[in-house]
Amino acid sequence: MTLAETALPPSQETRALLIAAASIAILAAVWIFQGLGYAPCELCLTQRYAFYAAIPLALLTALLAGRSAHGLARVGFALLALVFAASAVLAAYHAGVEYHWWAGPTACTGGPGSLDVNDLVNTLNSVKVVRCDEVQLRIAGLSLAGWNVVASAVLALYAALAARL
Repeated sequence: MTLAETALPPSQETRALLIAAASIAILAAVWIFQGLGYAPCELCLTQRYAFYAAIPLALLTALLAGRSAHGLARVGFALLALVFAASAVLAAYHAGVEYHWWAGPTACTGGPGSLDVNDLVNTLNSVKVVRCDEVQLRIAGLSLAGWNVVASAVLALYAALAARL
């Protein structure tokens, strides 16, 4: 079996299972980082939704492909491509917030919510906010949001290609 056949097998069912496996692996990686003490911010948690949605959708697509419902399987791949494209856009937005190219949500970027000193002190004493505009970990120069842009874009392209084959 060649590298091309391994990466893009002829079976639609196998392609869908590869997408599910990649989504599981990505979620496992972020959970491991979280277990090691890298707390996710609000945007990080939101970015995980795409992978949570992709797993059952990819498994359903594999099931449809295995039952020779190739037209429905193509629809599944197209939906997966849209899910991952949206994930790539959200991750790019988050990476831009980290690089301070644009403002992020005030809930996690330190915006001045309340001007009442008593409310501010009470909030500071009771809530630990993980900031969306501060990178906790870089791997090979990219933050986890940056790596999510790469992973989501690759999975979006893979699913779109699988939908066309």
